Amino acid sequence: MSNIRHTPTAPTRAKVLTAGERIDAHRHDDHQIVYAGSGVLAVTTDAGTWFAPGNRAIWVPAGTAHAHRAHGHLDLHLVGLPADDNPLGLDAPTVLAVGPLLRELILAYTRDPDDDSPERRRLLAVLRDQLRASPQQPLRLPTPTDPRLAALCALVHADPADPRTLAALGAATGVGERTLSRLFRHEFGMTFPQWRTQSRLYHALRLLAEDTPVTTVAHRCGWSSASAFIDVFRRSFGYTPGTHNRRA
Repeated sequence: MSNIRHTPTAPTRAKVLTAGERIDAHRHDDHQIVYAGSGVLAVTTDAGTWFAPGNRAIWVPAGTAHAHRAHGHLDLHLVGLPADDNPLGLDAPTVLAVGPLLRELILAYTRDPDDDSPERRRLLAVLRDQLRASPQQPLRLPTPTDPRLAALCALVHADPADPRTLAALGAATGVGERTLSRLFRHEFGMTFPQWRTQSRLYHALRLLAEDTPVTTVAHRCGWSSASAFIDVFRRSFGYTPGTHNRRA
């Protein structure tokens, strides 16, 4: 990332972003919780892209340079916490599950950022307790550093429906299957099939945010059938793709 803007205090507020709108790379001296009440949010750092639909939030630690992008109409909610207030004990961006109570706490806390009443301070205390209890979710597309791995990842991102095996993709980029398999485990901590599923889910969320029909999304993202897509989506997010926008 270049031309990184420095905003010392991480704001607490609600903001609407239109589909495709971006917030350029910046960093805060504070921690920040980023939540999409509607649409799909992508937060990108040098290490990768974290993505979250309406039942997920993204924890961005203090000092992390990051950029936002909206997929679909994004109802963005930001909660800033001082650098010495880290209820999660996390030093890397992380996707968190957001249950109904935590969702309402985030919406209520960001509604009036200038309110400094005792009631609002108690609201923040409960919000922090709920954060600590939120399960972490592996919704991340890491950024490859090895140029051989980057070339293969670019092919898959360009066409999520590409059915080629790792060996076939390796042949197209001039790298052996065994070398690529080792690179996936070393750089990403996951296998190629696991990474490709994450990539396809990311593209699927983007298409769903644009109101693309579920069957079309399944086809464009490489699933053999709509039912196979629905099964993977439900296991990853806890609900079906057909209810995605209604939930948001």
